[in-house]
Amino acid sequence: MAIDLSVTFTGIKFSNPFLLSSAPPTESESNIMRAFEAGWGGVVTKTIGLHPVVNVAGPKTKFLRYYPETGSLSMNKGRAGVLQSSWNWELISDKTLDWWVPRIGRIKKAFPDKVLIASIMAGSGSDKELDHWRTLATACQEQGADGLELNLSCPHMDRDDMGSNIGKDQKLCSFVTQVVKEVAKVPVWAKLTPATSDIVMEAGAVFTGGGDAVVSSNTWPSLPPIDPESLEFEMNVDGLVSSGGLGGPAILPQSIAKMAQMTRAFPEREFSGIGGVSDFGHALNYFLLGCGTVQVCTAAMLDHAVGPNVIKALTTGLREFMEKRGYSSLEDFRGLRRDRVVSHSQIRRPDDSDYQGGHEPQEGYAPPAVPARR
Repeated sequence: MAIDLSVTFTGIKFSNPFLLSSAPPTESESNIMRAFEAGWGGVVTKTIGLHPVVNVAGPKTKFLRYYPETGSLSMNKGRAGVLQSSWNWELISDKTLDWWVPRIGRIKKAFPDKVLIASIMAGSGSDKELDHWRTLATACQEQGADGLELNLSCPHMDRDDMGSNIGKDQKLCSFVTQVVKEVAKVPVWAKLTPATSDIVMEAGAVFTGGGDAVVSSNTWPSLPPIDPESLEFEMNVDGLVSSGGLGGPAILPQSIAKMAQMTRAFPEREFSGIGGVSDFGHALNYFLLGCGTVQVCTAAMLDHAVGPNVIKALTTGLREFMEKRGYSSLEDFRGLRRDRVVSHSQIRRPDDSDYQGGHEPQEGYAPPAVPARR
C-alpha cells in the first residue's frame, strides 16, 4: 500500500503535516531556509507587525528542567535535568515589514513547493489599527506567502487591543478576521490564546468572521520560578519580571484538552494543533482529535534552532505508524478519537458493591485502613 505523507489543509498542499511554528526559530530568512532544507512541510514566520518593537534586555527564552536527584525545578542548573517546559517573554518580530517583505519573496523563490505562512499582528482599537491588518496581509501575500496566521494570542502584550486581549474577546476575534478576509487572497488562520474561559466561543467567532482555520494553543501565561537561595525570579531584568509564555512538554495535556473542545464543537472545520510536541507520539494526539496539521517550537529550538532531527523523527514516526496500521493517508485516522472525549457525567460509575470512594490502592493513594481487632 502506497503511503502518502502529504496533506491538504485549508486548500494548501503540504509535503507533510508538520510545521515550524511562529516563534524564535522562524525569526530570520536563514533559519526559515534551513527549516525547509531540513524537511519541514511548512513554516510560520515570526509575527510581523507595524508598531515599533523592542525586546527586554537580557535573555528572552529559557528552559525549565526537572532534576530527579534533588526533585528540584530550575532554569539555571544546566542541561542535565529532564526538560519540563520553555518560558519566554519575547515579543513579536523586532524587524519591520519593509525588512520582511523582500525576504518572504526570496524564500518563496528558493522554495516554491514549500509552504510559507506569514504571521501578522496589529491592534483593534481604531480604524488606523484595522488598516494595519490590511496592510500587513496585502504586503505578505503579494510576496508569495501561501497563507496568513493572525496572532490573536501573544500572552504578554501591554496593549489592551493586541494579542491575547483580542483572542479573549469574541467580537474582536470575529471582526479582525473579517477585516483580513476582505483583502486576503490566501487562506486565513487565527492563532488563539488558551487563557480564556471557553475557547470554543472564540473559535466560533473566528469562523463566523470567515476564518479558514484555528491554531491552538499559544503559550500559557505564567511566571518563572523563584530561586530559593537568591529569592530572585530565575529570569528577570533588574530583579523585575512580567508574565511570559509557558510552552514545551508541560503544556501538552492542557493544549490537547483545549483542542478537543474545539474539534468536537466544529468537527467539519480545520484546526492546526500546537503545544508540547517533541515526537510523533505527541503529534498523534492532535491528529486523533481532528487536527490536519501540527506545529512545533520548543523541541526545535533545542535541536540546532530549527529542529532537523525533530522533523526527521516526526516524519519517520508518521510513516511507521501508518505502515503498521495499514493507513495510506492522514485522513484515514484524523479525528479517530475525537468522540471519546465526553462530559464527566458520561463516564461509567462502578456498582455500589465495588465503590470505595475512588481510593482503592494505587499510586498516589494510601491503602484502605484495616479495622483494628477487638
